[in-house]
Amino acid sequence: MFIKQRDSFFYFICSCVLFCFFSCEQKTKANKDHLVFRYNEHKNIGSLDPAFAKDNADIWAINQLFNGLVQMDNDLNVQPCIAKDWVISEDALSYTFTLRNDVPFHKHSLFGKDSTRIVIASDFEYSLNRLIDDKVASPGRWVMNKVESFSAINDTTFNIKLKQGFPAFLGLLTMKYCSVVPKEIVEHYGTDFRANPIGTGPFKFKRWEENIKLVFRKHNNYFETDASGKTLPYLEAVAITFLPDKQSEFLQFIQGNLDFLNSLDASYQDDILTAKGTLREKYSNTIDMLRGPYLNTEYLAFFMESDAPEMQSKLLRQAVNYGFDRQKMMTFLRNGIGIPANGGFIPKGLPGYDSSIGFTYNPEKAKALIEQYRKETGNNNPKITITTTSNYLNFCEYIQRELQKTGLLVAVDVIPASTLKSSKANGKLDMFRASWVADYPDAQNYLSLYYSDNFAPNGPNYTHFKNDIFDTWYTQSFTETDTESRELLYTKMDSLVMRETPIVPLYYDEVVRFTQKSVSGLGNNPINLLDLKRVKKQ
Repeated sequence: MFIKQRDSFFYFICSCVLFCFFSCEQKTKANKDHLVFRYNEHKNIGSLDPAFAKDNADIWAINQLFNGLVQMDNDLNVQPCIAKDWVISEDALSYTFTLRNDVPFHKHSLFGKDSTRIVIASDFEYSLNRLIDDKVASPGRWVMNKVESFSAINDTTFNIKLKQGFPAFLGLLTMKYCSVVPKEIVEHYGTDFRANPIGTGPFKFKRWEENIKLVFRKHNNYFETDASGKTLPYLEAVAITFLPDKQSEFLQFIQGNLDFLNSLDASYQDDILTAKGTLREKYSNTIDMLRGPYLNTEYLAFFMESDAPEMQSKLLRQAVNYGFDRQKMMTFLRNGIGIPANGGFIPKGLPGYDSSIGFTYNPEKAKALIEQYRKETGNNNPKITITTTSNYLNFCEYIQRELQKTGLLVAVDVIPASTLKSSKANGKLDMFRASWVADYPDAQNYLSLYYSDNFAPNGPNYTHFKNDIFDTWYTQSFTETDTESRELLYTKMDSLVMRETPIVPLYYDEVVRFTQKSVSGLGNNPINLLDLKRVKKQ
């Protein structure tokens, strides 16, 4: 009897100890939860090397680990970063940067006694040389196309000389391709630097289980501070998972296991948003939604060198532009997310955008243009074929239904994304759906699609649009240093494109972000860059 009581007492004590242990562990985890930012990357991450920062998934992660000479704020203004200031020569061909002398790389044993060292100008010389090295084969080497030379003048002075004036050059330097990397670490790891990154960013690399989880920890010696002088970042860690399924990602977010959800997916957009694009009431107490312009224009393109007479007719191209209601399309197909493209090709959010130069819904005008085409050509059954991928089939079918009401026959051809990409580059499609996301935040990037020297496949002019006046203005924009004059020139070029109608703008995309109520300081920006250094969690 005594033995049984003693055993019972022993089990009771053990249970209490285990309960206290797990309670303390759970309490510790809960207490630290506000210091860890968790998000999912369903597209996975291919590399943490900034020389390969091509896709958003990689760019977001790399942005936490690396810095460049300059950086972009949420209003697309270029701000100092490792370079505290700079001077541009009068001819706009020489940029001289003065570097901070207090920016340390993340710790690594290869740095020697102190396990770290301060960034100097020769580190940027090495990093940019690496960007253009054929052996590295960086997809970002194009950033340096207009650069004549670059050199470290001394430890804190770095100079870049251009072949020709390029007003958007500082914006190019904000790209993660131009991040500074330490020579001794890169040469030690070689191609494995992709999974062993050492940078200067607000977070440092901790662990990567590919396809499972990626963890960054706070860089305690980070050089940037907030307005009150407190060292950034506020968070202790960033944890990234790799669930490939968007529906699973959404469920994890709704259950509170993720702090952040980026963009919308058809699998859950009706559950989280109303038809007007507002957050449904059942989520209003737990979730915040951030939305704003995104530098992405979705459009239909005509191949201007097509043998099809319909493609050659400005009357029919204008009719297509007038023939469907963009606002209705956004309401029913995108839950109100996105801005109807009633302006030109330059998206809302970029200087040069003008809402008055495009087309608004006018079915009667569309019918009249089609009837005029019939009379002038004798073709009583004009027909166009829109080529698209399955992801955008609903948009093209909507446009098909609306245009057929105007008397224009419309077919929709669905092909794989890879086939569409190669076919549009090689002029094999008469009409196709496409989109253009800014490589750098300047309208010149969008207008490059209509410069005749950029005919695909050697450039981004997929429509093979050619206009001598446009080409003259486009060339002039490279030497126009006055900001207001350059923006007016951009608008003139965009207006000319819309008059000639090689394209049908559909909508300007929006950045849509959802966060838990506990998250603050995330912000939003038209290039959809994830910046976590000022994020806090309650």
